[in-house]
Amino acid sequence: MDGFALTYDDVGAGSAVVLLHGWPGDRTDYRRVLPRVTPQARVVVPDLRGFGESDKHDAEPAEHYSAQAQARSVAALIEELELGSAVVGGYDVGSGVAHALVRARPDLVRALVLAPPLPGIDGLELGPQGQREFWYQSFHRLPLAESLIDGNQEAVRAYLEYFWQQWSGPDGAVDVGSDEFDRLVRRYAPPGAFRSSIAWYRAGSDAYDLGQPAHGRPEQVPTTLTLLWPMRTRCSRRPGRTPWASTTPTPRCDRSRASATSSLLEHPEAMSAAILDALGTAGEPIGTS
Repeated sequence: MDGFALTYDDVGAGSAVVLLHGWPGDRTDYRRVLPRVTPQARVVVPDLRGFGESDKHDAEPAEHYSAQAQARSVAALIEELELGSAVVGGYDVGSGVAHALVRARPDLVRALVLAPPLPGIDGLELGPQGQREFWYQSFHRLPLAESLIDGNQEAVRAYLEYFWQQWSGPDGAVDVGSDEFDRLVRRYAPPGAFRSSIAWYRAGSDAYDLGQPAHGRPEQVPTTLTLLWPMRTRCSRRPGRTPWASTTPTPRCDRSRASATSSLLEHPEAMSAAILDALGTAGEPIGTS
C-alpha cells in the first residue's frame, strides 16, 4: 500500500487476530503473547511502516506515516491475507493505528483490545505529569533528534535503554543486556531507521494531537473495546471525554499490574486473556466493569 511493504509473522489457525506494536519496539514485542493465543487463533503481527523489517522510505511524514497512513497498510494486509474481520490488539503507536483503522474500515475490525499509552484517556497526556513523561514526542519533531541519534548505534542503545527502563513496571521484565534487546537496537541503528520510526510523531500522530478531546458526537463504531489499564491510574469511560468514548460503545477496563509500554513483556497473560475473551464475545454487548 502506498509503496510500503510490511514484514509480518503469521502464526496459528482459526479466527483472526492482528497485533500492532508501539514505539520503541517492533513486531517481536508480542513474543510472549503469541504462545498463549496461537493455539486458538491465527495471529498476524506486522512491523508497521518505518519499523523493524518493513519499508522505511524517506517520505513526507503527514502523508505516509500518520495514523491514517499506517491504518491503510494494516487494512491492505488484512485484505491480502483474507483474514476477514479480526480482533485487533495494540499499544502506544499501535493503539492509535487501531483507532484509525476502526474508523476507516470497521468491517475489518471485530473487536479492539488495547493497552496504554492510549491517546485521550481522561486527558492524562495533556497535564503536567503527562507532559513530563511525553517530552520526547516534541523532541522527535526537531531535526536535532535525527542528527543526534540516527545511524549512531551507541546513541540508539542509550536512548532505547532509557525508555524501556523508564517505562518498565514494578516487575521490570525488560532486560537491556539481553540478546532480544540487542536485536532491537540493531533494528533501530542503521542509517534512516531511527528517523523512520519517529516519522509517526512528525506526522502529528503523537499523544498531544491524538489526545485532544473529541468535538461533537461522531457516529459510534459498533466494535467492542477492552482497555488494559494499570491499577494505579483511573480509566475514564465517560462519553465525550475522549476520542475513544465518542467513537466506540462504552469500553471495559481490565485492570493490570503492568505498566504501559512493557506490559506485553511483564504480564503477557493480561493481553492474551483479553484477546481470547474478545474472540469469544466480540459482537455481543460488552459490560462496564
